[in-house]
Amino acid sequence: MTQTVIEPLTPDFFDPSCPIEAVPVLGSRKWSWKIMRCLEGGPRRFSELRLPLHGITAKVLTESLRAMERDGAVSRTDYGENPPRVEYGLTPLGRSLLGPMDATCAWTREHLAELLEARAAYGAEAGVETGAAEPVR
Repeated sequence: MTQTVIEPLTPDFFDPSCPIEAVPVLGSRKWSWKIMRCLEGGPRRFSELRLPLHGITAKVLTESLRAMERDGAVSRTDYGENPPRVEYGLTPLGRSLLGPMDATCAWTREHLAELLEARAAYGAEAGVETGAAEPVR
C-alpha cells in the first residue's frame, strides 16, 4: 500500500491577495445575510428591518448596518426630515453577493439532513447539544 505524502502547512499558506477576513457577510457578522435578504426587495427603514430579524437588538442592528456600509454592501440615505427618516439599501456591490448567497443556501438545503446528522453524531460523541438549524431561504 502506497501512502501519499502531504506537504506540511507553512505560515504563509493562505494567499495574501485573498484575505478571507476581509470578505463581507461570511458569517463573521451573524446577521449580515438576513439583513441583505431584507434589503433584497428595496430600501428599508431601521424599524422595518427589526420586524423579521427576531432576536436582534437595536445596537447589534446598528453595528451590523454600519459594518456593511463600511464594506460597501449597504448604503444609508438620510432624508434630513423631521421626524428623521433614514433608509438602508443594497449597493450594486451588495447585490452582487446575492448570487453566491443563493448558491450557498441551495447547497445547504440539499445537504441539510447530512449536516444535522453530523452535528447530532458529534454532539452525542462529545456529550454536547448541537442546536437546531435555522430554515434556509
